[in-house]
Amino acid sequence: MLRMGAALVLVIATFCAACGGSAAGGEGGTGATAGVESDGGTSPAQGAQSTSRGVRLVKIGDFSSPLYVTAPPNDRRRVFVVEQAGRIVVMRGGKRQAQPFLDIRSKVTAGGEQGLLSMAFAPDYAQSGRFYVYYTERSGQESIWEYHRASDDRADPASARLVLRMADPEPNHNGGLMIFGPDRLMYVGTGDGGGGDDQHGERGNAQSLGSLLGKILRIDPRQSGGRPYSVPSSNPFAGRSGARPEIYAYGLRNPWRFSFDRSTGDLAIADVGQDAVEEIDFVRKDRGRGANFGWRPWEGRSRNFDEPAPGAVFPVITHTHSAGFCSITGGYVVRDRGVPGLYGRYVYGDFCESRIRAATLRAGHRTTGKVLSLPKVDALSSFGEDAAGRVYATSLNGPVYRLAAR
Repeated sequence: MLRMGAALVLVIATFCAACGGSAAGGEGGTGATAGVESDGGTSPAQGAQSTSRGVRLVKIGDFSSPLYVTAPPNDRRRVFVVEQAGRIVVMRGGKRQAQPFLDIRSKVTAGGEQGLLSMAFAPDYAQSGRFYVYYTERSGQESIWEYHRASDDRADPASARLVLRMADPEPNHNGGLMIFGPDRLMYVGTGDGGGGDDQHGERGNAQSLGSLLGKILRIDPRQSGGRPYSVPSSNPFAGRSGARPEIYAYGLRNPWRFSFDRSTGDLAIADVGQDAVEEIDFVRKDRGRGANFGWRPWEGRSRNFDEPAPGAVFPVITHTHSAGFCSITGGYVVRDRGVPGLYGRYVYGDFCESRIRAATLRAGHRTTGKVLSLPKVDALSSFGEDAAGRVYATSLNGPVYRLAAR
């Protein structure tokens, strides 16, 4: 049976938004003191010990199926919220602006795992005004487009330029995130093409260096010499016969959300599993170059196919479906000094399990994330980070929260 991928389960929330109550929304976005607790709960003593470094959820607003939060480099006044249907909303000084920054709903196929999945500001955005969007076109293909701003709060819709288009045989497993890394290059997460067991191609797409799917790509998205983008010569497979030079890392099923530690440059990838296991992969700075994260031969640390996966890098965190997980959502290593209780720890969650967890990540060492004593974020669809390093959590049901000190 086909397992639901990262955003395929999102469609369930459309029908279940009125089922039961959202603890996060129902408590106005303010959680209990957030020490860490085991899956069994927090004792009063543990809660008391962590009071001085407590964490809460602050609700910043309600949106239409929000999928991502980000901000331009060095702009501490604005936060941009990406809505699945194709709008980007600006929050300036904590207040929502009446007009969207960009509205491309007429160009986007939205629903299930499809839609406007993320946006990214160029490192030189303050000077160039360039930003990028990743969305599902009406044709069903996944694409990245460059735009320019018209003003600080509005984009120029006429400035659209196609950077990269990827044929996508199924509506699920689309990846959906692009971010600029510490090297100022764009990294793009792509799903394996959808269906169960990475079924397209002789051995699927994720292990095939001839496919862009099931990968983290690395490109310079600026137009160059008549080409829509350029490929760094330092990419691990640049110049190899039969390999796509854009590939940075491979062996991924659906890397819905991944992030670089803004302090160290380390890379954490939340890769959505299939029938049994959700996983977090983690490598130190630059160690992701050429890395093989194992799908489809491996799901988590378990064999899925008796096929080779050369040099497979195993996850540092795994969670099982039997424990209530279904679709892992990656977050960030927190570098917001305003939340000292989480500083240096990676936060993440799961769409179905709905609780935010934190863990200290070490490459090559297994760990287990501990539950933060916060209200659940029902239909947890993504995390985001602003220019100041503050971390946000989004619910497909509408609310967006910021992690703040109690």
